[in-house]
Amino acid sequence: MGMSESTAAGATIGEVSEREALRRIFPRLPGSSATVVGPGDDAAVLAAPDGRYVVTTDMMVHGPDFRLAWSSPEDLGWKAAATNLSDVAAMGAVPTALVVAIAAPADTPVADLEAIADGFRLACEALAPGCGVVGGDLSVSETLTFAVTAFGDLEGRAPVLRSGARPGDVVAVSGRLGAAAAGLRLLFDEAVDASGVPDRDRFAAVVAAHPDAVRAQLRPEPPVADGPRAADAGATAMLDLSDGLALDARRVAEASGVAIDLDPGLLGDDPRAALTGGEDHGLFAAFPAGAALPGGFRRIGAVRDGSGLLVAGRPFDERGGWDPYLEWDGAAG
Repeated sequence: MGMSESTAAGATIGEVSEREALRRIFPRLPGSSATVVGPGDDAAVLAAPDGRYVVTTDMMVHGPDFRLAWSSPEDLGWKAAATNLSDVAAMGAVPTALVVAIAAPADTPVADLEAIADGFRLACEALAPGCGVVGGDLSVSETLTFAVTAFGDLEGRAPVLRSGARPGDVVAVSGRLGAAAAGLRLLFDEAVDASGVPDRDRFAAVVAAHPDAVRAQLRPEPPVADGPRAADAGATAMLDLSDGLALDARRVAEASGVAIDLDPGLLGDDPRAALTGGEDHGLFAAFPAGAALPGGFRRIGAVRDGSGLLVAGRPFDERGGWDPYLEWDGAAG
């Protein structure tokens, strides 16, 4: 005998078949304007009018990347989409499609998967209209894990790499600096119990007191449309600010064989937080001197002869940003 409708509504993924879980999830996922063949076959087929496509992948794992005491299922879907959309934009491409694989504990409510799908849909609608989920996989694991692959259309543009910055270029960013790290500090300072374990009740109090900071961490809003705008404006180098301004700026400097000199007076009220915070998912780019900065980009420094990262002309060697191998201590909340 099959489950009653009321029982199925509150079922876990361990109590229903994969087919039934997917039947409930697919209608909630966003469609892609590039879809030729969508979910239902062994693979999707996407249109690639440019003849090339950008592809990137990213994982989110419970423990090092998120805590269930702090993130709602919808938040998780949003963030998993947003972090990948930002990487596509950083190449100067327009996001077109996502492939999503989820491994979840068997006692995960199917309703949570539906909310995760809602998060993907809402993020795509807000950040990259026309981008959608075209396929994926669902499996069982003791640890909730997301693996998302994103595709993008260059629309005839040359891809913008990390290695093209030249002395004399202007350095600019689009998006916030340090906000996500400030939210994470609040969570670890105030949304944990006496032993340091994430606590849902304390989390609710932090959200009520600091909604903007917490949202910046749990539900980032990368300026996806500014990636193609930067490419059209002649950006010589670009990357997604996922790991922190200082760490990511060094990556551009190393790839381009130049020095990047940041002006602390242009980094907001707390320059150190702007430099060492991670997970903002803004865009960092270099533009030729004299170029009009597009969209939300604002100047924060310059590219110079030399090597490494400078702040106000002096080497900046302070460690900061996000490195999962250095930050993860094995304690999941």
